[in-house]
Amino acid sequence: MELTITQPDDWHLHLRDGELLQAVIPDSAKHFGRAIVMPNLKPPITTTAAAVVYRESILKALPADSHFTPLMTLYLTDMTSREEIKVAKKSGVVYGVKLYPAGATTNSQDGVTDLFGSCFPVLQEMVEQNIPLLVHGEVTDPNVDIFDREKVFIETILEPLVQRLPSLKVVMEHITTKDAVSFVNSCKEGFVAATVTPQHLILNRNSLFQGGLQPHNYCLPVLKRDIHRQAIVSAVTSGSKRYFLGTDSAPHEKRKKECPCGCAGIYNSPVALSIYAKVFEEAGALDKLEAFTSFNGPDFYGLPRNKSKIKLRKSPWKVPESLSFPFGDIVPMFAGETLQWQPFP
Repeated sequence: MELTITQPDDWHLHLRDGELLQAVIPDSAKHFGRAIVMPNLKPPITTTAAAVVYRESILKALPADSHFTPLMTLYLTDMTSREEIKVAKKSGVVYGVKLYPAGATTNSQDGVTDLFGSCFPVLQEMVEQNIPLLVHGEVTDPNVDIFDREKVFIETILEPLVQRLPSLKVVMEHITTKDAVSFVNSCKEGFVAATVTPQHLILNRNSLFQGGLQPHNYCLPVLKRDIHRQAIVSAVTSGSKRYFLGTDSAPHEKRKKECPCGCAGIYNSPVALSIYAKVFEEAGALDKLEAFTSFNGPDFYGLPRNKSKIKLRKSPWKVPESLSFPFGDIVPMFAGETLQWQPFP
């Protein structure tokens, strides 16, 4: 079996910087035409000037024959100004502003603490400039159970935000719960959408503990019960335009995953399209795969769809146990396992 689809884009990607960027960029560039690149570096990308510099470093790291286009984002802080949003829009390289609640995930310590106070004028300017807000949707209150952080964020932050700024375009990133599906479906189409990762479509929280603690299945937002996974699968395979591909591929060195306090993040760029194809096939929805991977994202962002095509072939292949680089190893998602679908340029 073989499918030919419009080349997909990745609407949520971590490329890191330095040696790690050099190591992982070929995997994304091989499969995707464009990617929304997350800004949570050290230090974070809080200005357009920093985004331009980071973009240049990504372009320099690309393979020589690559046509991959990085779409840059800014890291929202309590100090972000309306003027910076205007500069970002004029730059032509910034396509979103990322909301990290302070302390929610990797390198989020500089994130937002006062969304409805100091940040609200910035959000109003984003409406004026038609720049989407990209949301890591979790509260960070230690009294909230980690498996409820997304649900509580929707109830206490996201619903009030959409009510107060109904014209703000919002992407709820890497959704993990049936609550998020219900929220996205309840909003006005074209203004609120969601990215969905391979891991949250195919794994549940049992995957963290089967056969012992599995650090390479640990990500944030954390994997949830299977009823949530099933709700997300139903949403993305329904043909709804509200959902699109966002891998949240987040590489870490093996030694930083397999340690007393392991980092959150799954490196899935090498296997993402194989997993999406598997999920859609099992749902009997392969005819809806192309819209999810290649149409819904650019349509929401107001960008043209890609012209190039790729093939997905039913051709079993084994995922490497690890990927070795001069600085260390990276363990990809489904390391050592055999997948049935394989993408070809």
